[in-house]
Amino acid sequence: MILSTSDQADDRPIRRGNLLHANAISGANIIRDMREAVTNTIGGHMTRYESLLDKTIDRALQELTRRAEAQGYDGLVGVRIVHPTITTGAIAVVVFGTGFNFA
Repeated sequence: MILSTSDQADDRPIRRGNLLHANAISGANIIRDMREAVTNTIGGHMTRYESLLDKTIDRALQELTRRAEAQGYDGLVGVRIVHPTITTGAIAVVVFGTGFNFA
């Protein structure tokens, strides 16, 4: 399965298909929130939230890949990752791209 942020894949001709999307939402917990609030106050990397965001993006991309495979696509082009909100208690990630087959 090829995932590309550009509109092409491997410089080979492709037939574009449907727009696919997937999302993942991860909840933080009160202890993580309290630790990150302290880090935010004194400065520094919010490593726990960074790790949670990485894992949430990975889950969303895995789901997008699963959906593309289920529809018989060779890959996805124009893949985008959006995290519309990182709030106290939750991180949401939306990923989308256009399915394709090699021509």
